[in-house]
Amino acid sequence: MELGAFSISLSVKDINQSKSFYENLGFQALGGDIAQNWLIMKNGSTVIGLFQGMFEKNILTFNPGWNENAENLDSFTDIRDLQKQLKAKGMKMLSEADVTSEGPASFTIEDPDGNTILVDQHR
Repeated sequence: MELGAFSISLSVKDINQSKSFYENLGFQALGGDIAQNWLIMKNGSTVIGLFQGMFEKNILTFNPGWNENAENLDSFTDIRDLQKQLKAKGMKMLSEADVTSEGPASFTIEDPDGNTILVDQHR
């Protein structure tokens, strides 16, 4: 099962302070809007998202249809097909993609330790 590009979405208290911290570790801004309290940063093939005031816990994030540079992939499994495969395996959905829709959509699941996993398709 190919889930797409992986990143961790961090719930931060002060986005400017977090940006400076991760820049000191060699991360550079890849996308986002710090004025809207979110920023995507990259160091090599490692991608993190910084989000202030958007969610309570850190989230593991997968983006079907993208590589680690947020570039479109020629071929990928649509999020609705991924959701169908996971549900067929008995996975409980916290939120679901609308199976009657096309294009951008997302769903969330939770691992056995309570870690939220977001699968978020942007195209």
